[in-house]
Amino acid sequence: MALELVNYEQKAQEAVKTFWGNRDIARHRQIESGKADQGERASVTAGKNMNGFVALMLDIIKANGLAHAEIHQNRAMLTLPGYFRPTKLWDLLVIYKGELIVAIELKSHVGPSFGNNFNNRTEEAIGTAHDLWTAFREGAFGQQARPFVGWLMMVEDAPESRRPVRDSSPHFPVFNAFKGASYLKRYDLLCQRLVREQLYTAAVVLAAARTAVDSGNYEELSPTTGLKTFVTSLAGQIAARAAYLE
Repeated sequence: MALELVNYEQKAQEAVKTFWGNRDIARHRQIESGKADQGERASVTAGKNMNGFVALMLDIIKANGLAHAEIHQNRAMLTLPGYFRPTKLWDLLVIYKGELIVAIELKSHVGPSFGNNFNNRTEEAIGTAHDLWTAFREGAFGQQARPFVGWLMMVEDAPESRRPVRDSSPHFPVFNAFKGASYLKRYDLLCQRLVREQLYTAAVVLAAARTAVDSGNYEELSPTTGLKTFVTSLAGQIAARAAYLE
C-alpha cells in the first residue's frame, strides 16, 4: 500500500501562516491589555504557534492507519517517563494497544537572539532524546519496538540567522563543518547528526521569514533534514505498526 502524505507541502504552508499569524495576534492582544512581555516574549508566551504542524502530523497519522489510536495533544496527557528525570513533556504522542508509537517535539527559534538560544535548543534536543532512549532501554515502556521519535524546528529566516558566525575554541579546533556556519546551517548540521546518531528517527529544520504570514513560503536546508523525509518516515512507521498490531 502506498504511503499517504496528505498534500503535506500545502499544509506546511498553512502551518507557517498560522505560526506567524498567531505570534502577531498574541503580541497585539498583550499590547492592548497593557501587559505586554518584553521584546519577542509577548508573541511566544501565548503558545499554539506550532499548531499547524501538529495538525499536519495528525493527518499523516490518521491517513496511514492509526486513526483509531490514542492520539494525545493535550498537556495533561503528554508526559512520558524519563531515566535521568521522572518525566518529560512532549508535544504529540501516539499510543496504540499499550505501545508508544510516536513521540514528537516541535520547536521554534525567532530572532533577534540566535547565539545562546541555539545552544539551549541543541542541549535540550540531545538531552531529551538521550533520556528517552535510556528509559526505553531500561524497560520504561515495556517490551515493544522502537517508537518514531521526531524533532521539528522552525527558524526565522532573517539576516541574523543566515550570517556566518565565528567561534572561539582556544585549545582544540572546532569541526570544519561548523567553521563560519550560520545558525541555520548549524541547525541543519544538528538535525543531520541527531538522526545519524539515532537520537531521533527523523529531524527537520524549516526556515521562514516573517513576511511568510501571507504566503506560507518556507525553505528547507537539505534533503536529509527536509519535510518530505520527515513525513515519509513518519507515514512509513505508522503504516508498519498499524499493519503489525492489527
